[in-house]
Amino acid sequence: MKELVEYLAKSLVSQPDAVVVTEEQRGETRVYRVSVHPSDTGKVIGRHGRIAKAIRSVVSAAAHRENQQVVVDIEA
Repeated sequence: MKELVEYLAKSLVSQPDAVVVTEEQRGETRVYRVSVHPSDTGKVIGRHGRIAKAIRSVVSAAAHRENQQVVVDIEA
């Protein structure tokens, strides 16, 4: 799942080497924190958060297939 989050984030940014995804377990939920270069933050979040919502939807759908709960946090 971490690879999926990393792939999606790196596909959107102009500096893919600066993308860092960390994974943390909170009870039954896995939390993925995505940090990107400050100049790429807008590209990952999108206008009115549309891109961020799309990333969360894709990752949630993949997690649902594996009976997991996930949260994707995008750090600015």
